[in-house]
Amino acid sequence: MYKTRKRIVIIGVNIVTIVHFIIICLILLPERRDSSFSEVTFVVCFVLFLVVVFWGNKIISYLIPLTRRQTLESGETVILNKFIDRLRFCYSLDDFYAVIGEILERQADCAVLLIDRKKNYILYNSPNRTSTSESVKNKLALNFTEAWPDGFYFFDNHLGITTNYKKTRGFFMCYDKHHLYIFCRYTRLFDLNVYDRLFEEYKRFVSRTRTIATLSEISSTTKEWEQLAITQQSFLPQKIPNISKLKIATYFRPLVNVSGDYFSILPIDASKTLLMLGDVSGKGLPAALIMGLVMNTVKIIEDKEDLVGVIHAVDKAIKGMHLQDKYTVLFLGVVDTDKMKIRYINASMSDPIILSPSPNGYRIKPLTSNASLIGILELDDIEVGEQRLFRGDTILMATDGVSEVMDDDGVELGDTDIYRKTLISGAAKSPQEMVDDIVDLIMKYNGDKKLHDDVTMMIAKVGY
Repeated sequence: MYKTRKRIVIIGVNIVTIVHFIIICLILLPERRDSSFSEVTFVVCFVLFLVVVFWGNKIISYLIPLTRRQTLESGETVILNKFIDRLRFCYSLDDFYAVIGEILERQADCAVLLIDRKKNYILYNSPNRTSTSESVKNKLALNFTEAWPDGFYFFDNHLGITTNYKKTRGFFMCYDKHHLYIFCRYTRLFDLNVYDRLFEEYKRFVSRTRTIATLSEISSTTKEWEQLAITQQSFLPQKIPNISKLKIATYFRPLVNVSGDYFSILPIDASKTLLMLGDVSGKGLPAALIMGLVMNTVKIIEDKEDLVGVIHAVDKAIKGMHLQDKYTVLFLGVVDTDKMKIRYINASMSDPIILSPSPNGYRIKPLTSNASLIGILELDDIEVGEQRLFRGDTILMATDGVSEVMDDDGVELGDTDIYRKTLISGAAKSPQEMVDDIVDLIMKYNGDKKLHDDVTMMIAKVGY
């Protein structure tokens, strides 16, 4: 319905625009007896055309969100949208069951049946005569076996697949041999476009719970910490994306097998890229879980340009884990290589810096903290910072494991001239060469001592 209405709106507005353009031209342009077409007439027509097209686009940009609200965000479809929004922040089956009970059962009056077909085991069953009926369950098991392909489907009164949307009795989703059946008498009233979003979010949930369960299982025995580290590092980018006008290099060295440090590079469009780097408090499994949670939360958020929304989502997710005294410091920056600027939120990270070339050498511009710790405190109003960028600018983001490395006298590297000189001399090099220079300096400065913290950094050069 939404796609159809959207198409009707666009076509309708375009037709009205053309008609208005013709009428305005006929009214405003003087009738000419000869057949000549002057330059003035052409200019007038062209200007009128631009004006009419401009207002036509304005009307479309107003009507499409209105159409969306009238379809996807109104009526019965609102219920499934609420379910999708809550599903994004489910990290266990218990969370999932609570959302099913609150939204699908109590608000939507649906019955739900969740079956692990691999084990032929019922994970969840609504206290409803339909879903608890042995004949229904037997028929579902017969019709939709373990080998049923992943996807979402509609079933009829006979509990077989139907393509007649008006005769649907409900729908089910199949992913990784988990079958989720939702019995709903008014399934036909939901907008069809909502099901793609629902299925994608359900897949993410299944994958998310599997990963968390894997981390918990692995951590139960100390001999498999290395495997836990491998699982954790799979969250991190395995390859630096190829981004126009932005070259990036990274370095990640955990103190022990598992780490609370993390980073991510998420292209938004051809000119905008989200850079993220953070550090979770503490070490071990809790830090690893929070790290994976943060990475997943940011990855699934649709509007990654809404930095305030991203911060609030991460904060909510961490608090939802109920792990005492766990929080994260975090830097988020959207680099726009077309408008040459960076929009950022620095949530108590060691100040990232921009090294900008000037006639007198490189100037260092800090991206100072403008938000509190995430996941433990009540968040105040957050303002997004903004800084202009120039061709050749180098952005350095690093956890405190870089600047707080100490020499034998207890002097931190970040307080020394040699660190500043290394940054300035490295700014003219490629990001990878600069990373190598800083890592070499860290190891020399630390001497033969064991490092006391994870070391993670990301360097981005703009304009190349």
